[in-house]
Amino acid sequence: MRKEDREVKTPQGIADILDRCDTVRIGICDTDAPYVVPVSFGFERRDGAIAVYFHGAQEGRKAALLDKLPRVCVEADLCHGFVENGRGGYTCDYESVIGYGRVELLEAQEAEKGIRLLLEHCGVRAQACPENVMDITNVYRIVLDEVTGKHRNLCNPNA
Repeated sequence: MRKEDREVKTPQGIADILDRCDTVRIGICDTDAPYVVPVSFGFERRDGAIAVYFHGAQEGRKAALLDKLPRVCVEADLCHGFVENGRGGYTCDYESVIGYGRVELLEAQEAEKGIRLLLEHCGVRAQACPENVMDITNVYRIVLDEVTGKHRNLCNPNA
């Protein structure tokens, strides 16, 4: 990382950023250009790694690409506003996370767990998803094997 003083170095720091994000973007490889999809998500820390859960239709471009090329990039960010940079310009106060991992298609109890984590993260009281909905929904997990966090917080220098 070019500016080490902006790096978020701990797994807890990265989890704190994700906890405040409402959307992650999944970057998926396609033949001629990346395909980026914003998704609602849930996450957990598993054996020192972060696992991100999301869902989608069983058919369509996202499902087909994830099946074909499961290595993906995950990005999440928070923009805290724009401030003068002290050199006559402006800059953004932000926090961000970028990670890489392989998508896994989940089934049965693991899929139900993923939906529960997603709902809880989105502020919906955990409940079971109706069986007829689960029958037409793919639930995915990405265990991030590489992850970095970064921030620039002039508005809150202690962040």
